[in-house]
Amino acid sequence: MTETTVDTTRSGSGAKAEQLRSEKQRAHLNRIARTLAACFIGMIAGWASFALGGTPNENMVQPNALLGLVILAAAIVIQRHLFVLLRLDTPELGAKDWFYQGFMTLALWFMTLTILLTTSV
Repeated sequence: MTETTVDTTRSGSGAKAEQLRSEKQRAHLNRIARTLAACFIGMIAGWASFALGGTPNENMVQPNALLGLVILAAAIVIQRHLFVLLRLDTPELGAKDWFYQGFMTLALWFMTLTILLTTSV
C-alpha cells in the first residue's frame, strides 16, 4: 500500500477552525499579559509603600501605613491606563475581569510589602 498526501488549501470549516484557534490563542496571550502587568504593578506598589511608609517600629507598623493603601488604590486605577498603553483589549473586560486584576495587584502588593517589612528588622 502506498500513501499519498493531498496538499489542499484550507477553505470552509477548516479555515474557520484555524481562525477560531488563532483568536483563542491571541485572547489567551492577552490574558497572560494582563495578569503579568497586574503582578508587576502590585510588586512596584508594594515596594513604593514600603519605601514611602517610613521605618517600621518594633511592632512592624510604619508611621505612614495609610499611604500604602493609597498607593495600592492608585496602582489599581493606573492599570486601565497601562492596558491602553500596552494595547491590550480593555473594552472586552467585564466587572469580574477587573475584580481579578485588582485582586492580583492586591495580592502581590501584600506579599511584597510583607516580605520587605519582615526582612527590614
